[in-house]
Amino acid sequence: MKVLLDTNIIIHRETPKVVNADIGVLFYWLDRLNYKKYIHPLTIEELNRNKDQNTVETFNIKVKSYNLIINPAPESELLKSVSLQIDRTENDKNDTKLLNEVLCDRVDIFISEDKKIHTKAELLGIADRIFKIDQFLEMVFADNPNLVDYKVLAVKKEYFAKVDLQNSFFDSFREDYQGFDKWFNKKADEISYICYSNNALSAFLYIKTEDETENYSDIDPIFKPKKRLKIGTFKVTSNGFKIGERFLKIIFDNALKSKVDEIYVTVFEKSAEQIRLINLLEEWGFEKWGIKKSTGEIVLIKNFDRNQEINLAAPKKCFPFISQDSKVFIVPIYPAYHTDLFPDSILRNESPINFVENKPHRNALSKVYISRSHFKALNSGDIVVFYMTGGIYKGVVTTVGIVESVTTNIPNLETFLTLCKKRSVFTDEQLKEHWNYYPQLKPFVVKFIYSYTFRKRPNLQWLINNGIISDINSVPRGFQEISRENFRKIAQYSIGK
Repeated sequence: MKVLLDTNIIIHRETPKVVNADIGVLFYWLDRLNYKKYIHPLTIEELNRNKDQNTVETFNIKVKSYNLIINPAPESELLKSVSLQIDRTENDKNDTKLLNEVLCDRVDIFISEDKKIHTKAELLGIADRIFKIDQFLEMVFADNPNLVDYKVLAVKKEYFAKVDLQNSFFDSFREDYQGFDKWFNKKADEISYICYSNNALSAFLYIKTEDETENYSDIDPIFKPKKRLKIGTFKVTSNGFKIGERFLKIIFDNALKSKVDEIYVTVFEKSAEQIRLINLLEEWGFEKWGIKKSTGEIVLIKNFDRNQEINLAAPKKCFPFISQDSKVFIVPIYPAYHTDLFPDSILRNESPINFVENKPHRNALSKVYISRSHFKALNSGDIVVFYMTGGIYKGVVTTVGIVESVTTNIPNLETFLTLCKKRSVFTDEQLKEHWNYYPQLKPFVVKFIYSYTFRKRPNLQWLINNGIISDINSVPRGFQEISRENFRKIAQYSIGK
């Protein structure tokens, strides 16, 4: 496997000071898998433009450990067309030339954190071969599950006092915030959410609720009085396990519990890590509001008003809220797959230790459901209610999801695997079995957002008694539409009404 690395990844890797811890994780796996690391001649040119001659000499020594593309690929007409559409600077044009090596099959994949590079990759039709660090690690773990020790990674609650403040994970906070250590120590008895990977701290989250009397004079434009949830500290080192999405679920769950009107965060836009966090937040409905005057950080907010207008075409933006206009469908899921896909929906007779949130599909908010149902007319924003099969008493309704998209008429196995990897419970071999099981009735894929877990779970007997399922022979085998009134009955039962 030939892997081309973006110039900024090389700079962050070879600089004497640790700027981006994600790079270390990336190189660990590149080396472990014996992938060949390539750089482009344009990367050498950019490194040599550094004003510090000692830095140039150091870089020139270190880059000898990489394979150099000796004969860059000739530019195609498609490449030139995309460059004319998007490129504005010389650096933009150089980035496009790096993409050309993938387009012309000189290398297999290209790793870059640059957002514009990924936009151009979409236009060139090679987006499936251009990866951000997190995306690359997810692919690696999906393709090489035998190499991953999943037991070393799990999200858990922990007191600040129990977290090692001297861990290098916090160095970036110390650089950005004067007095960070003093602030951290004052929080000794407060709760954080943490994640360790290979015995190293890889993710940290701290949130707090603020009431209408909070002083926001440092924010421009100033906030109006509202009850808010503040994301005080949020950092995730790339690890391929979608911990960022798992932390977002924790944030949204706490916002619902505290009945806040808004969620906000202040963050710098300096590092690749911070920009990746901003992109993730914006994907889930956060918008730029203004700045924090004392630090220069940008302020992002997410509207958490339960009465807001729901955008059915972009359910992530309004998540976790659902529209009153959405159709509702009940759909079965086998017990063998249920809790692995929905770790928050663990049943009382299951052991939590077997479902630690340490695999990509468990942590992901966006998941996929594979079906051969004759009914396929689902739309973005529709609601799916998952029924775990098990008979009259053990069969229970547990979970609510929101449809993002439906992919039918999948052309081949490779496309099917690409759609399902990392967001389903199945291995590649199991996915192949699904694909080949009924040659005349190929499966389709529903991408949905894991939204809500029912506290009390109505069983099949209750569903029959309340007219939601007509009888034991009418248990859903595909997507079966139910009325909003019946959905309301299930929801009210869940909260004890």
